[in-house]
Amino acid sequence: MFKKLGPGVLVAAAFIGPGTVTACTLAGVDFGFNLLWAMLLSIIATFILQEMSARLGIVTQKGLADVIKQELHNPIIRNSVIALIFSAIIIGNASYEAGNIGGATLGMEALFGTNYSSLYPFVLGGLAFVLLYLGSYKALEKVFIVLVLIMSLSFVMTAILTKPNMWELLKGILVPSVPKNGILTIIALVGTTVVPYNLFLHAALVSEKWKSKDDLNLAKRDTMVSIILGGLVSISIIISAAAINSLEVNNVMGMAKALEPLYGSAALYFLGIGMFAAGITSSITAPLAAAYVANSCFGWNVGLKDFKFRMIWMVILFLGVFFLSFGIKPIEIIKFAQITNGLLLPIIAVFLLWVVNRVGVMGKYKNTWSQNVFGLLIILLSVVLGAKSILTVIGIM
Repeated sequence: MFKKLGPGVLVAAAFIGPGTVTACTLAGVDFGFNLLWAMLLSIIATFILQEMSARLGIVTQKGLADVIKQELHNPIIRNSVIALIFSAIIIGNASYEAGNIGGATLGMEALFGTNYSSLYPFVLGGLAFVLLYLGSYKALEKVFIVLVLIMSLSFVMTAILTKPNMWELLKGILVPSVPKNGILTIIALVGTTVVPYNLFLHAALVSEKWKSKDDLNLAKRDTMVSIILGGLVSISIIISAAAINSLEVNNVMGMAKALEPLYGSAALYFLGIGMFAAGITSSITAPLAAAYVANSCFGWNVGLKDFKFRMIWMVILFLGVFFLSFGIKPIEIIKFAQITNGLLLPIIAVFLLWVVNRVGVMGKYKNTWSQNVFGLLIILLSVVLGAKSILTVIGIM
């Protein structure tokens, strides 16, 4: 089974970053099991969109931005859309890279102490650099399979340690409810799971691994297994955090410290390993996705080891380490990234749904009516949540 896992693992690793871990922690601490249904909804939406992206990549052997450019014939519209995509992905990924490395740093502090914490960002940045610079796609894939499995086991074991009430857990998953002040947390859960840049990353990566339309079923299974694994991690974090009675916890390592008196040091180490894996995988996929988007937007059609491709991910990685190591908190940039991502998801979902319905692009592999219904529902959801997210960031809500 593990030999057949592929690009989907990188997608799962990308959405299980420190932002997702923190959002899930707060969901569990503040609302117990009540928002597990929102996580399940996010997982289903992610699978539907990522399956479309993977199918597009295999059938066309092109990236999503390449196909959008190909199908938009008006140069003004085409250039405007590509500029929006490129700026939102590059600025967003550069801003969040600091959070990815910061999350991995928290994991290292839990495992090795805080005596050398000022050096951890450089160590982690160096590790990400080496993996990206030396790694072929196949090598990266193997590294990610190992890290995602470690991350999954770490968070699942922590959830098991808390011995959750199974009836309450099932009720939280299957019975939707919106607790008071819970709407922003729901937005956070959906927003950190259904990630716009993953749609570009997935379409590009499947064409690296699979060259034949006969492999579509393999890609679908790979996507399903990987997204379920990622979803299991998110659900496990919510379950773990729900065991805490304190409302002072505001991140995953705070959760680890709160769990330690109840469940011993095992919780601290499990969460430390999980947070390290979540941070390092996201700190690799964010620069990689940005490079793939640039590759498509500018029509370079180059490989992982090309200088131009490397320069993009190097810039993203450098900015992440720089912001973190010098204590710079790019709040305004992050706010702008949130706004552009809030705008970008429904726009990209619309374009994705459009191109996977075009016979000239997909042939007999175009969407079925049921896939279109689910796709339209996801777009509607992303428009509503994106609008709320943007209004919240600019202070109207």
